[in-house]
Amino acid sequence: MRITADREACCAAGQCALIAPDLFDQSDEDGTVVLLDARPDAVRLDIVREVVSRCPAGAIRLEEDPGA
Repeated sequence: MRITADREACCAAGQCALIAPDLFDQSDEDGTVVLLDARPDAVRLDIVREVVSRCPAGAIRLEEDPGA
């Protein structure tokens, strides 16, 4: 899987950092998303899906590897 985070679209709600602090953080400057790990283990798939679904700005995207 591959995660992308669009800092320009981010509204700095912080849901990603609250749900998965090992994968996401927030910028000290403006609170926008900081992606810590773009390719986490497949074991994290469910939590990443939750982050994607809870992002109010739709700034977090997930590309799942076909056949994985």
